[in-house]
Amino acid sequence: MNKKKVLIVDDVDINRMILSDAFHDRYIVMEAENGAVALEILMNQSIDVVLLDIVMPIMDGFQVLAEMKKNNMIDKIPVFLITAETTNQYLEKGYQLGAVDVITKPFNPSFIRRRIENIIELYSHRLHLQQIVDEQMKTLRIQEKQLREANRSVIDTLSTAIEFRDCESGAHVSRIRSMTRMLLYELRKNHYCELSDIEIELIGDAAVMHDVGKISIPDSILNKPGKLTAEEYEIMKMHTIKGCELLENIEQLKKSELYNYCYDICRHHHERWDGHGYPDGLKGNDISLWAQVVSLADVFDALVSERVYKKAYSYQEAMMMINNGECGVFQPRLLLDFNAISLKIYETLYKD
Repeated sequence: MNKKKVLIVDDVDINRMILSDAFHDRYIVMEAENGAVALEILMNQSIDVVLLDIVMPIMDGFQVLAEMKKNNMIDKIPVFLITAETTNQYLEKGYQLGAVDVITKPFNPSFIRRRIENIIELYSHRLHLQQIVDEQMKTLRIQEKQLREANRSVIDTLSTAIEFRDCESGAHVSRIRSMTRMLLYELRKNHYCELSDIEIELIGDAAVMHDVGKISIPDSILNKPGKLTAEEYEIMKMHTIKGCELLENIEQLKKSELYNYCYDICRHHHERWDGHGYPDGLKGNDISLWAQVVSLADVFDALVSERVYKKAYSYQEAMMMINNGECGVFQPRLLLDFNAISLKIYETLYKD
C-alpha cells in the first residue's frame, strides 16, 4: 500500500520538526518554509493533506488557500490551518477559503495525528465514491449514445422504406431534419424557446418520422400525378394516425426520449394554427412548437420541390404563398423567424 503524503508548511523550523516526527513513521512527509514553496510542491506532487501555518513570509496561509481554491485543489486536498490566533473573524476567514479544520498552537502532535488520519480516510472514501460515480456516469453516457444511435438507425431505416414507396421522400426527410433544426436554433436565439442542443437534435431526428404513416397508403393514391378526390384525400389524411400506430409497435423506440417527439410530430404535423387542420383539429399553442415547425418545413419543402403532381415553385413564389396563407396557417411569430432565415435555408438545402 502506497504511503500518503503530508505537506507541512510553516516558517518555524521547530514546528515543522515536531509535526514531521508525528507523521514520518506512517506517511511521506514533505516540508515547505513558506507559501510559495508549498504551492510549487502542490503543483508538482500528489499531496493527500496539508498542515498550513497562517503567518509566514513571502506568502501567508490565506494566500495559499486562495490559490488552491483558484486551481480547484481545495475539494481534493484537505487543509488544516495551524495558528495561535483564536479570534472568530480570523478563523472564519480560513473556513470560508476552504480549510477543513483549525489547529491552535500550542498543539498536541498525537491528537493532531488522529484528527488528520480521520480526515484522510474520509477524503479517500469520498474520492473512491466519486470515482465509482464517474465510472457509472461514463457507462450511462455510452449506453445513452448507443441507444440514440440505435434509434436513429431505426428511423433512418423507416425513412428508407418511405423512399422506396414515395419517390420524393428520401431527400425530403433529410431536408426536413435539417430545416427543423435550423428553425429551432433561430427560435432559441430569439428567446422564443429554451430547448437545449440535445433536444433540438432529437426533434430534428423525430422530424424524419413525420410521414412514416405513408407506408400504409396505397400507391395509387400516394403517387397519383393528379389531384386527389375527396375520398382519396380522406385516405391520405390517415397517414398521421397510421404512422402513430406504427410507432406504438416499435418497442425499442418507445423506451427512448425520442419517442414522444416522434409520436407528436407524426400525428400533428398537419394541424393548423386556426384549428382547421387534422387529425385532431388542434388550435393555436395546443399544437406543440416542434409539430408547428415541422409543419412549416414540410409545406416549404413541398412548394419548392418537384412532385409527381406539380412543378417546383420558385423561392419567391413559395414565400408569398406561405405568408398569404395559401398553404396552411402558421403561428405569426414562427412565420417571422422563418422569414428571417428562409433564404439561408433555401440556398443551403435547395439552390443546387
